[in-house]
Amino acid sequence: MTLATFSALLIFSFVSSVTPGPNNIMLFSSGVNFGLRRTVPHMFGIAFGFGVLLAAVGAGLGVVLKQYPPIFLAIKIAGGAYMLWLAWKIYNSGPVEIKGGEARPMMFLSAALFQWVNPKAWVMAATAMATYTTEGDYTINVLIVVFAFCFVNFPSVSIWAGFGTAMRNFLKDPKKLKLFNTIMALALVGSLWPMLRT
Repeated sequence: MTLATFSALLIFSFVSSVTPGPNNIMLFSSGVNFGLRRTVPHMFGIAFGFGVLLAAVGAGLGVVLKQYPPIFLAIKIAGGAYMLWLAWKIYNSGPVEIKGGEARPMMFLSAALFQWVNPKAWVMAATAMATYTTEGDYTINVLIVVFAFCFVNFPSVSIWAGFGTAMRNFLKDPKKLKLFNTIMALALVGSLWPMLRT
């Protein structure tokens, strides 16, 4: 992989990781509701889980899913149902102190596993592998793509959690927080639209 191609890969990694999608919407909401420190396992889970997904797609899973569309459809349905459940959880979340500490942020394993039902993650992984790998040095290129995303992904998604944390004081009013959580839940549901069109 040339330096120019690697630079383009880093730009693609950053843009695709930092733009709105299910992960970033949930991190923004988690930052508001739980703060940055309690959201860190969620961020690491995204970075790790997406890295594993990328490696799996590069190893041939993407080809298998392309050859067997019903499997991919099942993943999309499961992902959509899970995202609707997460939207419901966000809608019903509230200040931690009001709920007596019952509410909990998404943890590392849940965030890592979520990547496997996240439509945006699948599109990102398939696009990256199709665009930035070549047959000649395929295995090395797959490893470079995985490295690039792991290097860029965590700082990119951290921005969203940081923005959410910065808004905590503004959203201390339960009414404002409820409105925010409603908007975030609707945004998460709205992020299903690209998946429904394909």
